[in-house]
Amino acid sequence: MGELASLLRASGDEPELFTRFYRLTAEGLLRFTARRVPDPELALDLVAESFARAFLKRKSFRGSTDAEAQAWLYIIGRNELASYYRKARVEQRAIKRLGVQAPVAGIDDLERIEQLADLAGRREVLRGLVGSLPEAQAVALRLRIIEELPYPEVAQRLGISEPGARTRVARGLRAVADALTDEEAEQLRGAN
Repeated sequence: MGELASLLRASGDEPELFTRFYRLTAEGLLRFTARRVPDPELALDLVAESFARAFLKRKSFRGSTDAEAQAWLYIIGRNELASYYRKARVEQRAIKRLGVQAPVAGIDDLERIEQLADLAGRREVLRGLVGSLPEAQAVALRLRIIEELPYPEVAQRLGISEPGARTRVARGLRAVADALTDEEAEQLRGAN
C-alpha cells in the first residue's frame, strides 16, 4: 500500500495522521486549483474547503495506492471548484434575469456608510491593538491586511520565507483577537 493511501486510511482511526497526508498533497492540490480560478486567495480558500471535506470523508476512502489517494483528493477539489462556479453562474443568471445591476456607491454614500457603522471608531480600536503587538507581527499585519499584499510579497519585504510571513500574520491576528476586551469585541461587532 502506498504512503498516501496508508496515511489516509489510518487517519480514520488516528486523525493526527491526516496532517502528514495534508503536507504531502497540499501543494499539488493548490497548484491544480490556482490554475483554475482567477484569484490566489480564492484558490487558498477552495483548497482549505477541499481538505476540510476530505478530512470529514476520510473514512470513506477505500483505495490502496498513492494514485488512488491523490485521485480521491482531486475529485473532492474538483467538486469544490464546480460548486464555486455553479454558485457564481446562478448569481449571475439571477442578476441578469432580474435586470438589476450592482449598485455603485458614490463618495457621499461611502462616507455615510462609514459614519453609520462607526468605522472610524472600530479602526481606532484595531489600531491600538495592532500598535501593542511586537513590531515584526505589526508590520506583517500591515503589509498583508492593510496594504493587501500577497504573501510572497510580504515575505520578500520582510526578508523571510512565505511560511514565515504567514505565521507572523496568523500570530498577529491571534494576538489581536486574544487582546480584545469584551467591550472592544462588542464595539467591533457593532453591538450597542
